[in-house]
Amino acid sequence: MKEATDNVSLDSAGWSQVACKGLPAQDTIFCSEEDNSLYFTYSGKPNVLEVKELNYQVNMASQIPWYENLAHMKMPWTWKSDPRSHVSIIQNLNLKVQSGQMLAIIGSTAGGKTSLLDVITCRDHGGKIKSGQIMINNKPSTPHLVKKCIAHVRQDDRLLPHLTVRETLLFVAKLRLPKFFSDSQRKKRVEDVIAELRLRQCANTRVGNEYLRGVSGGERRRVSIGVQLLWNPGILILDEPTSGLDSFTAHNLVITLSRLARGNRLVLLSLHQPRSDIFQLFDLVLLMTSGVTVYSGTARDMVPYFTELGYPCPRYSNPADFYVDLTSIDKQTAEKEMESRERANTLANLFLEKVKDFDDFLWKVTEEDNVATTFSKQRSDLNSEEAINMPHHSSDQLPGVLKQFRILLSRQVSNDFRDLSTLLIHGFEALLMSLLIGFLYYGHEKTRLSIRDTTALLYMIGALIPFTVILDVIAKCHSERAMLYHDLEDGMYSVSPYFFAKVTGFCCFEIIIQLIFLFGFFLVFFFSSLRLAVYSARTMALWMAALLPTLQLSAFFSNVLFTSFYLSGGFVISLENLWTVPFWFSKISFLRWNFQGMMQIQFTDLRYEMTVGNTTFQIPGKLVIQALDLDSHPLYVSYLVLAGIICSFLLLYYLSLRFIKQKSNQDW
Repeated sequence: MKEATDNVSLDSAGWSQVACKGLPAQDTIFCSEEDNSLYFTYSGKPNVLEVKELNYQVNMASQIPWYENLAHMKMPWTWKSDPRSHVSIIQNLNLKVQSGQMLAIIGSTAGGKTSLLDVITCRDHGGKIKSGQIMINNKPSTPHLVKKCIAHVRQDDRLLPHLTVRETLLFVAKLRLPKFFSDSQRKKRVEDVIAELRLRQCANTRVGNEYLRGVSGGERRRVSIGVQLLWNPGILILDEPTSGLDSFTAHNLVITLSRLARGNRLVLLSLHQPRSDIFQLFDLVLLMTSGVTVYSGTARDMVPYFTELGYPCPRYSNPADFYVDLTSIDKQTAEKEMESRERANTLANLFLEKVKDFDDFLWKVTEEDNVATTFSKQRSDLNSEEAINMPHHSSDQLPGVLKQFRILLSRQVSNDFRDLSTLLIHGFEALLMSLLIGFLYYGHEKTRLSIRDTTALLYMIGALIPFTVILDVIAKCHSERAMLYHDLEDGMYSVSPYFFAKVTGFCCFEIIIQLIFLFGFFLVFFFSSLRLAVYSARTMALWMAALLPTLQLSAFFSNVLFTSFYLSGGFVISLENLWTVPFWFSKISFLRWNFQGMMQIQFTDLRYEMTVGNTTFQIPGKLVIQALDLDSHPLYVSYLVLAGIICSFLLLYYLSLRFIKQKSNQDW
């Protein structure tokens, strides 16, 4: 790979400018981005990442979600007891990378690439390091050290779809940058990242997702990188950054990563089989198969190495494709699997024998220094003179809890209220339901509804309206669950400000929808009781969404819980006729207390005329309340109990956020 090291200059902000000169004419087609591009440099000390004799084992049984084990009728005490479930994922792996270098981990599926990245970033859930160690700047890797110097970009983009690119990065800058940064400095950092990642043309475009049209897939991946790049980490790790992208977009993305590495940054990424022009951009390559290292060294020396072993790359073939195929395990038949596994093990043993005397365990044709390392040293010397040295990122420098709450609330409100289609659907749903109920009971403004019809109407309002919000809340929470999990794991904010921002945001949304319904139904006097019931349903759905790992489980158990509250609400069967278990369950049924409150509002001061034959007599409304056993407590008690139920669900929701990992079912 030819390095463009001419005309190096730095501006006052620590950016460097490199002209892409000296490239052959036939290579200029790949300079799809500006040749005199700016580098977003890392101004801290150079970093060194070392992996020494790493042996990593995973308990495959622990990777199976508990609900799948229950579906297969497996008892909890048998979930992790099978000794055959312990599989060696990484074996005797050695690695050393420095700032200024970009290392690509390539290999077939299930080769151990993602597991290696998870171990380096201390996210090896369900696995165990049997031997070896990982060193960052000659210090053992710890979660605290990883958070200070490593940014991890996951394979999937976890972004709010209704925010623009600039707004997404600005919200992250407010949360992630130290609190001594001024607003102008944060905005400048965002603009610098946008310029570095070539996102100017889409900075004001919504991010979007699979349902909402927004930026392209490559641009969305760059936004994910920008989210991590904002706090200017020294080590950038990416898991399958080109997955799902076309070859041209993937090539441009890797050019961006190569440019980031030239800015005194260590870049580590995993790929399956990069195309040839992408392969030429790599400084170092680690070829893995079934957890063993087949090759580790410079990209330009990979073909000579395998040629020396008797496996020359055919002319006009992509070295990455050829050697990944060569070392992959073919499981079509038992004979092919044995043959391919034996070949892979032989190549791994040969490589280990060749590099056992090298300190960095990298195979080289010559002993000269790597070009990327030399360039990194030049960059460090320049930065030490002119670049602004930013302090290390640490948790005590982050914004306080109150500021995090304001930022998260603003982010949620901006995202929710820009979802115009959802707002219109919910508004139309509330208005249509109120009109349908009004149509059903139309014509009784002069002839009052009977006691039975009025009672049924009140219970229907109190049960149907809360039910409509449950599935919507659960679906929305699960769509954001993966993003929440990664944000909390990265330490971007804590649980408490997210909890209060979520609850407050939902409260604002609920008031608007409820006002639309009440406008159509003209029952303002039921506003307080009905709003408390609806918010009880909403908080119950929040708890279920945080407690259970999948959308289906959350929806199922929410419906079970709501149905139990519905049947014990005092209308389907009188409270005095309930046996012990449902009677006590009715004590925590928000539908029961809402129904009781609305019945007392409606019937307490009214008298109903009843005609039997030729005799007409009046019945006090209190008798109706007494007949349904809904007069045991005054009206204010219903409000207090509803408020207590809401607080209880909110407490359960907070505890679920606090102690249950919000890991998306897609990440199991």
